Amino acid sequence: MTAPNPETPPPSLPDYLRHIQERQAALRETCAKLFPEPIAITLELGCGHGHYLTGYAQAYPQETCLGVDLVTKRIAKASAKAEKRGLAHLRFLKAEARELLEALPEPVRLEKIFMLFPDPWPKKRHHKNRMVQPGFLADLAQHATPEARFFFRTDHEEYFEWTREILTEHPDWEITDEPWPFEERSFFQDLMDDWQSLVSKRR
Repeated sequence: MTAPNPETPPPSLPDYLRHIQERQAALRETCAKLFPEPIAITLELGCGHGHYLTGYAQAYPQETCLGVDLVTKRIAKASAKAEKRGLAHLRFLKAEARELLEALPEPVRLEKIFMLFPDPWPKKRHHKNRMVQPGFLADLAQHATPEARFFFRTDHEEYFEWTREILTEHPDWEITDEPWPFEERSFFQDLMDDWQSLVSKRR
């Protein structure tokens, strides 16, 4: 690994902000091209290598599916799976979850949202970094269809209880006793001994 050049100054705040704006503009353009017409989509947040969503898209060819992740190599591998199987209704994008919601065209609605095994950030001082937060769930609800479903799964007991408590008290989501809609074993899930799942619907 090449050591950083001590003579190279870090990017200035204006440069950093400009980079973010350019990235967001590029994401909005990509989403506009992907979804030129009003549509309800199935979204996976933190799709990894795309194992689950690829299997799901094969089982539900009538649904338009989108997976997002922050790691470039994961998106490349996931996209290769979709292309190999000829799944034109399945796409993967490198994007941060909140930026994606801001970039989606207004007529695009979320019908099904999957969050599988997100980072539990187990230390209490890091809980603010968890994806499941009341504000983020409210943002999801604003982009969701009236009958939308949010599917959550984790192998971390404390994160499961955290999510259940937030969903129980949230004004936009209601936990249901509906079964998990689709099972697709992945390499990552096969490493685990156990996990717990929650299904909630838009209020």
